[in-house]
Amino acid sequence: MSLYTGSSNASFSSISSIRTRTSSASSDVPERMSDCHFYRNLWWDKGEFNKKAKWEEEVTLPYVLAKGITIEDYEERVEKFNIHGCWEWLNGEVIIYELPSMPHEVGIGAITSDIIESLIPVKRTDAEIYSCGATRTRDSTRGKEADASFRPKKPAVTAPDGSDRDNRPWPNLVVEVAYTETMEHVEEALKYWLSPGRAHDCIIVKIDPVPSGQVPVRMRAWHYCIDDRRTRNNIPHRTEFEFGTQDGAGTGQNITPGQRIINISLDCLYHDFKQPDPPAQPIQPRNLLPDPIPLDFYYVQRAIREMFNF
Repeated sequence: MSLYTGSSNASFSSISSIRTRTSSASSDVPERMSDCHFYRNLWWDKGEFNKKAKWEEEVTLPYVLAKGITIEDYEERVEKFNIHGCWEWLNGEVIIYELPSMPHEVGIGAITSDIIESLIPVKRTDAEIYSCGATRTRDSTRGKEADASFRPKKPAVTAPDGSDRDNRPWPNLVVEVAYTETMEHVEEALKYWLSPGRAHDCIIVKIDPVPSGQVPVRMRAWHYCIDDRRTRNNIPHRTEFEFGTQDGAGTGQNITPGQRIINISLDCLYHDFKQPDPPAQPIQPRNLLPDPIPLDFYYVQRAIREMFNF
C-alpha cells in the first residue's frame, strides 16, 4: 500500500460513488427493513448502538448515518456520545467507516500502551510526549478523529491551518487501526493525516475481519513518515509487514518477539518540540529515551489472540 495524495475531488470520488449507490438503493428497501433503519438512526439520535439495527449482518460500509449536519453538531454529538474512530463528517454528512469491535479496540489499546510505556522516562518532564487519544480534528471539508495520537508541547500554528481549523498544533504520531473499515478508507485516512503541515508519522494497522466469535488471523502494519516524501503527493511506506498467524496466501506464521518492529525516531516524535521559555537547561530526550523507539507487533497480535481465549 502506498500513499498518493491527489486533488480533493479525486480523493473523495470513490466515497461519493458509494454514497450514490447507497442513496439510490435506499428507495428500494422493502418495508420489513423499516425497523432496522429506526434502530440505526438511534446511533445518531441517542448514541445507542443497537443490535436490532443488524449492523454487521446487513450494512455495507461506508454508511451515511445522517445528512445536512453542521460540523459543530457533529462534534457535539461525537463528544456527548463518546463516538471516536467510527464516525466522520464529510461535507455535511456523517459517515460510518468502522463498527465497534473487540479486535479494533484491543489493537488500539495494545499499540497505545506500548508507546506510553516506552515514554515513561520522560513522563512529568518538559520533554513529555502527551497522548492526545482520539482528539477531534477538522479541515475545510472533513472532521476526523484518529484512533490514537501523540505529540510533545508544540507552538501554536497559523490559523486556520491548525487541527481545530484555528491554531492548535497537529499530532506528530497518529495510529489508525482498521477492522471493518475498508482499505480504500485507510488510503483516505493517510491522505488526511499526512497532508503537508499535519502529522509527521502514521502507523496503519489492518486486521482482516472474521465471523463473530472467531480469532482474527491476518494482521498487517504499515509505517509512514513525511521525511520519506518523494514529491509533495507521494510518500512510500517506511515499513510494511504481516504480523498475524496467517499471511494473505493462508500460510501459517509463527512470529516471535523482535521479528515485527516499527521504529519511531525521536526526530519525528519531537518534531517542532517547543523548549521551555526561558529554558533553565535545554531538554535532551536522547539522554532519556532510546532512538529510535521500537514498537513490537508480536505483542499486539498476542493481545488480540488472548482476548478470545477465555
